[in-house]
Amino acid sequence: MMHLLRSKKITHSLAILGIVILFLPSASLPQTRKRPQPKTVATTWSKTDCSHGVELRLSAANALQGSLLQAELRSPTALADVSGTWDEKALPFWRQTPTAAKTTTKANATVARGASKSKSDLEDIHYALLGIDLEKPAGTYDFTVSAKSEDGGTISCKAAITVRAGKFATERLKVAPNFVEPNPEQLAKAQEDGKKLRELYATITPEKLWQGKFRIPIDGATTGKNFGRRRVLNGKPSSPHTGVDIPALTGIPVHASQRGRVVLAEELYFSGNTVLIDHGFGVYTLYGHFSEIDVKPGDLVEAGAVIGKVGATGRVTGPHLHWGLTVDRARVNALSLISATIR
Repeated sequence: MMHLLRSKKITHSLAILGIVILFLPSASLPQTRKRPQPKTVATTWSKTDCSHGVELRLSAANALQGSLLQAELRSPTALADVSGTWDEKALPFWRQTPTAAKTTTKANATVARGASKSKSDLEDIHYALLGIDLEKPAGTYDFTVSAKSEDGGTISCKAAITVRAGKFATERLKVAPNFVEPNPEQLAKAQEDGKKLRELYATITPEKLWQGKFRIPIDGATTGKNFGRRRVLNGKPSSPHTGVDIPALTGIPVHASQRGRVVLAEELYFSGNTVLIDHGFGVYTLYGHFSEIDVKPGDLVEAGAVIGKVGATGRVTGPHLHWGLTVDRARVNALSLISATIR
């Protein structure tokens, strides 16, 4: 009897297993289910209504320390003397001027379909980039914008931006003692370098030199690390790391991240052989620790031009590229330029 019951149970189990197998997808049959596609996260712009139908847009109303915001001032009529104030500094705006080819193509397309101009065609749009400095205290701050309307009236607008504390790691490194406690001569050199950089960053070129999307300076690299890290060098706290470190072998070519003018190409105490490029409107990119510099001050370089080669000069623990971004004197994560939609 027990043997018979056991036999029935086995038969019943095999029947259930057969049903399960029957409804399992076969590897030899084509699958009709579509694979889920990755979702595209769109930028949620915050909007503030100004007078005269003008609208101020920000790529975000909340920002982390060391991040980059984009601003647009949109008007149904032409604006003049557009300017802003952020972090107690004047913030330059620019107006994107379409090329003749694009304008002609657009006009031809409009005539061909017999349609009237769209709202975007009629809008006067001015753009700006806001850098949230790496060490700007958390809190809520005002971003103000002013402009002149066609009839000479003054337009003013204000938007609140909430700065949140970044979550930056702390790392402990062992470096040559002279980079932690430099002698008087080395200290003087470091201070001179710092003064030179501050003067360059304070110079705002009233012209947009870059043309298109920014790129990572090393071919094949997709990201970097260490931005904002609080460093303890030889047991002593140091200033936060203001650039993105991109690991690479000595001699690998380094490319300009976008079109701009070289304003510095020399050896600095901490960043070693260094190149600084002015892209206009307060946007500067810095490239450090080169083994070899291939440009000189005054050179106008195009996006992707080789400006030097990876090395290990200055205060380093090994070869890599230090890539920094400063926007209107605010120290910002350079990788945020890659995802920026403003061109």
